[in-house]
Parts: sequence; C-alpha cells; structure tokens
Amino acid sequence: MFSTLFLSFVLGANPTALESAVWEVETGRCESNCPAGDNGNAIGPLQIWECAFIDVQREGEVYSDCEDLDFSLEVFQRYMKRYATEKRLGRPVTDEDRAKIWNGGPRGVWAKGKKKIKLDGYWARVKNVLGNYNN
Repeated sequence: MFSTLFLSFVLGANPTALESAVWEVETGRCESNCPAGDNGNAIGPLQIWECAFIDVQREGEVYSDCEDLDFSLEVFQRYMKRYATEKRLGRPVTDEDRAKIWNGGPRGVWAKGKKKIKLDGYWARVKNVLGNYNN
C-alpha cells in the first residue's frame, strides 16, 4: 500500500486496483525502461501492443509514449472506455472482462478454445494479485 501511494505521488500515476494488478502481472510493476514483451510486440509498464495503442491514439501521440507509466494507464483507460462497456457486452462489465479485453483484444471476453484457456489463465494471475490492491 505504501509503495503504491509513494509511486502515485512521485510518478503522478494513480492506478486503480485492477490497473495495479495488470501492471504487476504484465511487468512486475516495472516503472521505466521495461523490456518489450510478447516477442517484442508489447512495450511499456502495461505491455501495450501497437494495434491497441492505435485504437485509442489521439493526435500528436506516438507509440513510444506507451513507455511512460502515466501514458500507459491513460491508454488502458481509453481502451476500457471503448471496449469494456455494458452496451457492448450486453451486461455489467466485470474486472474479469476488463482483464480479458486488455490481454485478448476487444473480443477477448468471447474467446473460445486455446485463446479462452490462455485468457482464463491471465485472469487467474490478475485476480490472484488483485486482492493486494483492493482495500
């Protein structure tokens, strides 16, 4: 808890419990100079793929901005605002939905087969650490 508050003050970031859990699962809470993941396809603290960035990109922003924690959180929030909605899912949105959309793309909540198994595993890891951030 103290480290989250300290980082929020120092970095300007104020991640939600879910954002903190995703950050921990994705990079172990790497703050800067995070190694690229997914065979070099994902960058930054939240491991953002360029296609996800492009989905929510605003004028003047470049993909390398995703290396910054504050910007990564902003991308995450925009992505959720676009894809993790009650109107789109036809029901209230859960943290599980958000995690699966983040890791599996806009249709992650409806994944089947091997992709569903992969996303269920991702959600299990996020859920496991989520309790560390929920008060």
